[in-house]
Amino acid sequence: MKRLILFLLTGIAFSCNNEGTTTKEATKDSATATTTAKMNYPYTIEHPDYWEVGSTSNTMAVLNSVKAFQDGNVAESAKYFGDSVRLQFDGLDKKVSHDSLQTWLAKMRSDYKSMDVKMNDWESVVSKDKKEEWVTIWYRQKWEDMKGKTDSADFIDDLQMKDGKIIRLGEYSRKLH
Repeated sequence: MKRLILFLLTGIAFSCNNEGTTTKEATKDSATATTTAKMNYPYTIEHPDYWEVGSTSNTMAVLNSVKAFQDGNVAESAKYFGDSVRLQFDGLDKKVSHDSLQTWLAKMRSDYKSMDVKMNDWESVVSKDKKEEWVTIWYRQKWEDMKGKTDSADFIDDLQMKDGKIIRLGEYSRKLH
């Protein structure tokens, strides 16, 4: 009787161990299949799943530019932009020269006594054919204008990069109340 119980317990122990291995392998295979399977999305676009993780140096350039602008150093902020830049904001979509950009940034920054940026996240991507590079940043900005009025907003900036310089800036904002 003791041998029968020992035999059953040994069988149970081995079957539990095998089940754990099978589950781990099945989970691993399932995860691999999910990431490589072609998806049947409910919408179609020209290049689905077209992006790969991009350059951290592009992210650094964008973050350095934002930090310099926050600190009031417009010349430092502008040095991360290309010779011409396409600006896209609510009500604005135009291409400007580097000099015009710097003048525009200086005018915009002069409206603020102080500014604080809390960066929430960022992502750098590059197209699979390596023709496009973008950095997207998500942040909350608080400021005090020259009249002492404080305000804040959440922002998402999409910045197209070329040769380590910002050549396009699209900004989306939501005022906080």
